[in-house]
Amino acid sequence: MLLILLGVLILHLIILILLIVSTAASAWSVGGQRSRDLWYNCVTDNAGYHCSPASSDDWIQAVQALMILSILFCFFSLIAFLFQLFKLVKGGRFFFTAIFQILASVFVMCGAIIYTVMSPDDRPRTEFGYAYVLAWVAFPLCLISGLIYIVLRKKE
Repeated sequence: MLLILLGVLILHLIILILLIVSTAASAWSVGGQRSRDLWYNCVTDNAGYHCSPASSDDWIQAVQALMILSILFCFFSLIAFLFQLFKLVKGGRFFFTAIFQILASVFVMCGAIIYTVMSPDDRPRTEFGYAYVLAWVAFPLCLISGLIYIVLRKKE
């Protein structure tokens, strides 16, 4: 049982790291000498590396908010798990932790879907970057983690 709890804790920490990196990294879409993320649009040219703030469109602000909410809910889920690990009665399930984790997965999924649909493809060679992929990898892991918390029971 201790190994299962340790495995779930490690999975949770990996998910949290993936969410933080995908939100902060500057490669949601890349193409040529351009890179875009949730916060900045950057261009590399002969004069150097220049960044300007991301557009103030509603869709990018929604993606920003959803990714931050996913990080917060994943973090609160981790705190709830650690609290319930010591305070939950024997045989109890980690429902509170599971709800926060599943909400985090829904937020990251919604943010990635909005970015997929609304991201501008003004260049012919613009592709989605590694931060975008990390967000999509974090989604099923977060959902699986939430489902594991639903099934998991506290034992002595």
